[in-house]
Amino acid sequence: MTTTLSGIVAYPITPYTADGEKIDTAALHRLLDRMIDAGVDAVAPLGSTGESAYLTDDEWTCVASETVAHAAGRVPTVVGVSELTTAGTIKRARIAERNGASAIMVLPISYWKLGPEELRQHFTAVAESVSLPVMVYNNPATTGIDMPPEFLVDLVDTVENITMIKESSGDIERMNRIVELGGGSVPFFNGSNPLALRAFEAGAAGWCTAAPCLVPEQVVEFWRLLRAGETAAANELFERLQPLLTLLVSRGLPATVKAGLRSLGVEAGDPRRPMLPLEASITTELTDLISAVRN
Repeated sequence: MTTTLSGIVAYPITPYTADGEKIDTAALHRLLDRMIDAGVDAVAPLGSTGESAYLTDDEWTCVASETVAHAAGRVPTVVGVSELTTAGTIKRARIAERNGASAIMVLPISYWKLGPEELRQHFTAVAESVSLPVMVYNNPATTGIDMPPEFLVDLVDTVENITMIKESSGDIERMNRIVELGGGSVPFFNGSNPLALRAFEAGAAGWCTAAPCLVPEQVVEFWRLLRAGETAAANELFERLQPLLTLLVSRGLPATVKAGLRSLGVEAGDPRRPMLPLEASITTELTDLISAVRN
């Protein structure tokens, strides 16, 4: 467990062929190259952006293996392994490990709302099934399960392989509390796009974001400016980014990112049903916001 993550963790969409029946691996490779060449610090396939919950087992394995192989060690790979059951999540975690992933990300998925002990046993079993670092992921808006900072920090403290937290509740006070509880030593990653600047100011180790699918150079430059202490320039760039970041999460990331890519001449298919493509009026607004950031 030597992987140390920080900076921009880019979340690729999962591209489909025109008929929606297969994974378009060539398009996935092009997207990965674009983000890696722009300077992102890691790639994280098969999160919410990557439609992990909508893929068959074979499709999931294809995206995981193709991403790790194509990244080829240029940047770390954080593979989302979440599945409805603990056994299914462990199976995916082991596939990710066999394929050479740098780390795994685990989001609790459940039909029945899980209690603290059920969550603890789930995360512990997954972490103990592999030797990879585990990013435990809190996203109550998509899962209906809200894990407080106290629970998350305790997992990092007590389960050996769980080494980092992705906090996507959109509450900056949660991040401040993680810093307080962990004494500043628990790496946490912001998963709420509009909060990126404030999260870094609070001590976030990185920003997990789909925005590099569309504007990779600008997202990387924002992080470079922050690291260099050029705060005024970073703030100015983030002001340009923020309207786009807000729109991206307003309609569901697979739909907005794929519509944005299409506007850039990059075809990645439509999101998988029951999700629908982005409405024409919102696509026009999205296109204008991308242009405003890139120009």
